Amino acid sequence: MNYQQALEHIHGTYKFGSKLGIENIKYLLSMLGDPHKKLKVIHIAGTNGKGSTASFLHQILMEEGYRVGLYTSPYLESFTERIKINGENIAEEKLARITEIVKEKIEEMVQEGRNHPTEFEVVTAIAFYYYAEEAIDLLVLEVGLGGRLDATNVVENPLLSIITPIGFDHMEYLGDTLEKIAFEKAGIIKENCPTVVYPQEPGVIEVFKEVCKERKSSLEVANFEDIILHRASIEEQSFTTTILGEEYKDLKIKLIGQHQIYNSITALTAIEVLKRRADIKVSKTAIYKGLENTRWPGRLEIVGQSPLIIIDGAHNIHGAVALKNSIELYLKDYSVTLVLGMLQDKDVEGFTSLVVPLVDRVIATKPDNPRAMDANNLAEKLTAFGKELFAENDIAKAVDLAIGNTPAGGVVLVAGSLYMIGEARRYIRSMNN
Repeated sequence: MNYQQALEHIHGTYKFGSKLGIENIKYLLSMLGDPHKKLKVIHIAGTNGKGSTASFLHQILMEEGYRVGLYTSPYLESFTERIKINGENIAEEKLARITEIVKEKIEEMVQEGRNHPTEFEVVTAIAFYYYAEEAIDLLVLEVGLGGRLDATNVVENPLLSIITPIGFDHMEYLGDTLEKIAFEKAGIIKENCPTVVYPQEPGVIEVFKEVCKERKSSLEVANFEDIILHRASIEEQSFTTTILGEEYKDLKIKLIGQHQIYNSITALTAIEVLKRRADIKVSKTAIYKGLENTRWPGRLEIVGQSPLIIIDGAHNIHGAVALKNSIELYLKDYSVTLVLGMLQDKDVEGFTSLVVPLVDRVIATKPDNPRAMDANNLAEKLTAFGKELFAENDIAKAVDLAIGNTPAGGVVLVAGSLYMIGEARRYIRSMNN
């Protein structure tokens, strides 16, 4: 099996749907020798900020000299981005070889009359097998959907569980109130394993407190009260804070947006808890370097100059609020052209009402996804905002249209769907080469 065949096999399992529950993945992993049980895991759930928080942790631990795995989803440009060790994507030939091993075990499962694993279960099994084979020191593991019934929740004794901001997303699976969604995310909290959470609504924190009490898990809520902001620009942010009694002066991060300061503090709180509860050694030098060297593609990422081109994976209300705040903070003096593509099952009205009033013109486009909204349908919904408006289904042409209609010194902002910004990013980078 080569890399292309491996991808075809993995994506071919999409037809088996998205079944929540861990019995199937548990059985598949047992046939593979339970690779997940050989790993020291930091498990991260949440609606938003999971990837950035995971990335900060991955980089800090890497700077300390650990071999660290990072498992995330979805990807922007290459499937192999989802499975990394020390910032390097899994090699294509390794992915192909391990996919073949997993495929053989799945065939045995199906012959036994068991359900075929879903696409996410297949990818998770491949990742666990790879990380165990590579004998990594630590794994930063991001939940796919929810927590309690997510395939990653086969992990029984994580070093630490982390829950980032909870918002309304995937409500058909997770529930129609923040408390119900929080309960699903809290499924990753384990017996006697510490937990760190991002500050949330009181009802959500109450859910986490109850689950932690029940499971004898210590709970640490990240503290955002003691932040002294020194600088916030499109290039860098710096701030001073105190975390669990430890003062950090003049920390620097390259990720843009106030929410990224909060994500970095959540990651730092996790590091402090790991140092105290799991005896993981991390120096201040590694922390400072790790934060400053963290990159997380597709999150307010500058991908072009002249005009300035920024891409952002905001696709739900929580992401829209963060994007709105960032436009107001960094782009208020620019003429902004928004390239917007959205999926039909997202809160299109809620998202656009927050972001579109802040820009000068909009190019509606269409993400490459079966659930995507057609550019003309999206443009129709945007007419009420009274902005200069274009519709172009082809993403590359939409980017060209945005560049052509942005005045000198203006900004092109591409947002609305992760499925779209990956393609836009690839195209913009090809223009720059």
